[in-house]
Amino acid sequence: MRHPTRDNPRFADMTGPAGSDLFDAVPTRDDAHSANLSTVSDRSTVGLWLAARLLGALAVLATGAVHLHEYRRLYSSVPTIGTLFLLNFIGATAIGLCLLAPVERIGGRHGGTLMALIAAAGIGLAAVSFAFLKISQQTPLFGFVEPGYDPPGIAAAQGAEIAAVVLLGAFLVGRFALKARMWRW
Repeated sequence: MRHPTRDNPRFADMTGPAGSDLFDAVPTRDDAHSANLSTVSDRSTVGLWLAARLLGALAVLATGAVHLHEYRRLYSSVPTIGTLFLLNFIGATAIGLCLLAPVERIGGRHGGTLMALIAAAGIGLAAVSFAFLKISQQTPLFGFVEPGYDPPGIAAAQGAEIAAVVLLGAFLVGRFALKARMWRW
């Protein structure tokens, strides 16, 4: 195979017209976005799904923060429940940070699938936490019945868990059911 040279006529075919600038061929962030997002409605839709993902991540982090607060304040001495509160904080922190990270870019071609799995994990963590709280308020869960010592903490946990399920659910619906364009950062 011969490499193109200036004397070879194919060199002009590979480099483009004589008046073009080398930097015209280099893709920039704005060019890539304008090619993918041609209309204003596309941009606002992408922003909507990105907002759902980011707010869902913050709701998952809030769920973990409430559980850490409750663990340190009340539940660290309760045998199984205390451990579950601490594990909830660890899991919520990991999931929330992954939702905030550029997983699509890091994961390459599997990045979208990884992000969907992480969002599903956030929904699962929040839903299970909500269900366990409801169960422990009515019947013993691992030998423990929620005494209701901290109504604001319970309300904060339930609010964060509901928000996480709704927001991350909306993100997944937009991603798969509506096949909405997703912005990668």
